[in-house]
Amino acid sequence: MSTDPSTPNPRWQVSDTVYTTDSVPTHQRLAYWRAALSRTFAPVAVAVSDEVCAGTIRTSRLGHLRVAAVDGEPMSARRTPQPTAPDQEERLVVTLVVRGVAVVLQDGREAHLRPGDIVLCDTARPLRIEFPHPFETKSLVVPRRLLGLEESDLRRLTATPIHADTTAGSLLGPFLAQLVDSAATYPSATGVALARHVVDLLTVLIEERLHQQAGDAPSAAREMLARIQVFIDRHLADPDLTPEAIARAHQISVRYLHKLFQTEDVTVSRWIQRRRLQECRRVLARREAAGRTIAAVARQWGFTSPAHFSRVFRDVYGMSPVEWRDSAARTPRAVGVPAP
Repeated sequence: MSTDPSTPNPRWQVSDTVYTTDSVPTHQRLAYWRAALSRTFAPVAVAVSDEVCAGTIRTSRLGHLRVAAVDGEPMSARRTPQPTAPDQEERLVVTLVVRGVAVVLQDGREAHLRPGDIVLCDTARPLRIEFPHPFETKSLVVPRRLLGLEESDLRRLTATPIHADTTAGSLLGPFLAQLVDSAATYPSATGVALARHVVDLLTVLIEERLHQQAGDAPSAAREMLARIQVFIDRHLADPDLTPEAIARAHQISVRYLHKLFQTEDVTVSRWIQRRRLQECRRVLARREAAGRTIAAVARQWGFTSPAHFSRVFRDVYGMSPVEWRDSAARTPRAVGVPAP
């Protein structure tokens, strides 16, 4: 563990770091606190109610992810429109409010959070967070590329609270709290393995939430869309799975099929490609995939061109299928952690 009472180091050379204003001169605390928050999440402008700023951030690496526990005094943090630095990834921050209350504003929405509530924030776009009272939060910072989400999907998720009394909230809240508290105790290899499962779990929860948000469509259309999505999953391996074939199988027009998928903010073809990529990614993460060729896995899930598959896989996940498979083969399985 490292406790850093000076300006935070941007290179993140340690896996567990504590930033605290306790030993920082009063007149330097606001600048220090702003730098600590910026290094942990993304560059932000910070305002406090008076000149005395106090807080502590405990942050740890977990594979490609970062976790952070923040304990601070009342403040306002604002992420203004600005280009992402070349050495900085765009991130999705999943935050659990442990103590105090918070107001999050992003993408035209305003979320009011109480202890136990969770919210997702996208650091790539303007954001404002208000903490009117002393607060404590626990956050998971995920590179956006690992989730493979469309920009339109991200905009539907931000500043939309997941309350503690919902099924998702009651499951994700305790898990996130324990993950943040224990991340620094894991050996590096275990942390890498656990991070892969965390990304898979988060992807499932996000997909479920996006489906729930489609609930404003008429009931008949919603049921039709669900049936079509099940049909697509059953026929992913068919290279001839096209919008025309799907519409013909359900006795609807191609135009109406595209209209149904407008509630998902994605085209039919892109939905098929996304599901195929997710299945390929899952298969390649298995230990037994080490003996299979990338082309064989691609064909198994309906990709006819290995080159095209490799290109779209890298575009979505930020690494080649070979790199993904090889990293999974090198990662020791964490005890008690299920396979992806």
